[in-house]
Amino acid sequence: MEVAKLDGLMPAGLALARDGRVFVAAANCRGGGAILAMQPDGTGLRTVVPESAGLFPNDLVLDAVDGLYVTDCRGTVGDSSGGVWYVPPDGAAPVPVVRNLAVANGVALSPEGRRLWVGEFALGRLYRLDLVGATALAPFGAVTAHHFSGPAPDTVRVDAEGRVYVALYGQGRVLILSREGLPIGQVLLPGRDEGRNLSLSSLAIRPGSWVVAIVSSDGGRGGSATIFRAEALGNGLALRTPDAA
Repeated sequence: MEVAKLDGLMPAGLALARDGRVFVAAANCRGGGAILAMQPDGTGLRTVVPESAGLFPNDLVLDAVDGLYVTDCRGTVGDSSGGVWYVPPDGAAPVPVVRNLAVANGVALSPEGRRLWVGEFALGRLYRLDLVGATALAPFGAVTAHHFSGPAPDTVRVDAEGRVYVALYGQGRVLILSREGLPIGQVLLPGRDEGRNLSLSSLAIRPGSWVVAIVSSDGGRGGSATIFRAEALGNGLALRTPDAA
């Protein structure tokens, strides 16, 4: 069922607010894009960050006060022009959190809201960023938690205990890491050894359950996209509230 039409924009990432609003990271075909918000039925569509801001939004996550961390997926292997930005809840201009990333992609926030996880698609890295306030990094708080072999970290999610789930685009695999960033498990999609379902691009863990939904496709092989159901290692994270921050 179509709930909204985004003229000239392609939805790349979604985040759900406590009040039911859906925030959308939407890209255009010119290396830019916008952040939008709407009601679940598509009404009340408005622009949060316009295309004129110069970002290339890919994914986003809300904090406890409805501020947004947004990945800017500009760049290539040899061009680290992307990064992570914070959009304050009062509608002020985006503030840089991390610069000089090569195709920043997935982003997730720990349950307590003090640790940010960011995937760098072009260079195959997962960053663990300890925050002071909304936009500053703690001293010695930024580390490369994991280097991936092969392609390529896409969506990043956390569960209620802080474990990290990374969708590996091109591998048909979800890597699961501890809250410190150590690999502790994985989910392998069926058909990956035959080259099927490798284009794994997104996942979500249902709040209050151990059910993870995984979105993948056959890419250019002519197959369709599929949503798979698998078991997480813990409960999905509930919507954040200010008291939980």
